[in-house]
Amino acid sequence: MLDIPATKTSPRIFFSEESKKLKISGESYPENTFAFFEPVFTWLNTELPNYDQVTIEVNIRYMNSSSTKCLLDIMDMLAEAAEKGSNISAIWYYDPENERSHEIALEFGEDVSIPFIIKPEDQSGQS
Repeated sequence: MLDIPATKTSPRIFFSEESKKLKISGESYPENTFAFFEPVFTWLNTELPNYDQVTIEVNIRYMNSSSTKCLLDIMDMLAEAAEKGSNISAIWYYDPENERSHEIALEFGEDVSIPFIIKPEDQSGQS
């Protein structure tokens, strides 16, 4: 079970067994980013091999550079699972009113080797 509640400075991270979706949403600038993301890395190492299909959905409105690094590490771990035969994909939601938000999505899309879809979030701010 992976369900980390959001705080003012950290995103909610939740894996839905039913939909096989790993959702990361909110803002990400925790004081100790690597400690915050450690349970996610542990979950990916121990549980991801049990799934033949996973979609990661990211809707981060703001993140600091260490959060960017952690998200790239997560994408790398998902790419490794894809290389071993799992059906892995990513959907990245961006704020259509924030040009930088779209640029970050494009940059991530260039850096990952799994299928990567970029979508605008809807007007309510929900993905």
